[in-house]
Amino acid sequence: MSWETCWEKAAMSFFGFGQSAEIDIILDGAATRRTAEVKTEDGKKERLFLFFDGESLSGKVNITLKRPGYKLEHQGIKIEFLGQIELYYDRGNQHEFTSLVKELARPGELHHNTSYDFDFNQVEKPYEVYTGTNVKLRYFLRVTVVRRLTDLVKEVDLAVHTLSSYPEMNSSIKMEVGIEDSLHIEFEYNKSKYHLKDVIVGKIYFLLVRIKIRHMEIAIIRRETTGSGPNVFNENETIAKYEIMDGSPVRGESIPIRVFLAGYDLTPTMRDINKKFSVRYYLNLVLVDEEERRYFKQQEITLWRKGDRIRKSLQMAPVPVTTPTNGESDQVQAFEKIPTPVSEEASLEDSPSEEPAPIDAPSEDIPSVESVPEGVPTEDA
Repeated sequence: MSWETCWEKAAMSFFGFGQSAEIDIILDGAATRRTAEVKTEDGKKERLFLFFDGESLSGKVNITLKRPGYKLEHQGIKIEFLGQIELYYDRGNQHEFTSLVKELARPGELHHNTSYDFDFNQVEKPYEVYTGTNVKLRYFLRVTVVRRLTDLVKEVDLAVHTLSSYPEMNSSIKMEVGIEDSLHIEFEYNKSKYHLKDVIVGKIYFLLVRIKIRHMEIAIIRRETTGSGPNVFNENETIAKYEIMDGSPVRGESIPIRVFLAGYDLTPTMRDINKKFSVRYYLNLVLVDEEERRYFKQQEITLWRKGDRIRKSLQMAPVPVTTPTNGESDQVQAFEKIPTPVSEEASLEDSPSEEPAPIDAPSEDIPSVESVPEGVPTEDA
């Protein structure tokens, strides 16, 4: 350590700017409490103590003086339980949706190491923790020793999971899609709502094949939407990709689908969280022909968290979501041509002469339906 650094630390300590005490937050039952992995902003994982909505938080705050015989003057000591949403494009403006404060000590002096009890009874925690591309939702305890020059602050993050009961209505998804006079397929998924350790079971049935298909894949896409009005940002992230067919199919062929969700980094579906952001999931069915043209059809699914042991005090109402409409099976829907990459894996594009023109304006969530270019190679089934 250089002489200048030692001098700066000594000066800061002399004038009261140094950290003159250490603060520790000890939760009751920490030795037996479950933990959960939470993603950090740099993409790493950290383990945090796990809590649920309505569960109480209690424990001790220990303040340890660094120098024996030194007194710590303060203007009060408090502990807060906070729930915050931070949008990365608006850093510095934390939006608090939960804020509870307990006063631990009135203004005075600390002459020795001191411990304070705290208790937040049946705390409301309406949302699940989330760290995304443009937004972060966190819960944490903050202890503040208020001082005249600089406060002493200690924060401890907590993991919060939202549990749901099994949806009463969970109809299957069945739809017939295709390209007029070239390709008609029927796909079916066994459910529209899945818990995070569920299995997606389905099948693809080929009714008409007059296009040379090279392979077919299915992907799970997470779409994060932040902001509102003109300042809306959408980020698509491919969570999983699964090849379901290699080679050209024939009419009447059926391809089974079975995707296990437990191995992927998924969260429950979040809709309009505190009017700040949403997180939705889509099954993306992609076909690639021998001309490297890619066609896709997206279908939104709802993900929810199923508790290992759902106690009565923690039972939640079913997630209020809109069940995807399934009345589209009576008409053939057009496949959507991928004009630009949907994710990092969709990098192949047509030449300018083969680029199709959109025939409909895009909706809010699903890309526009586009026609197949003239001269698509065909082959009678």
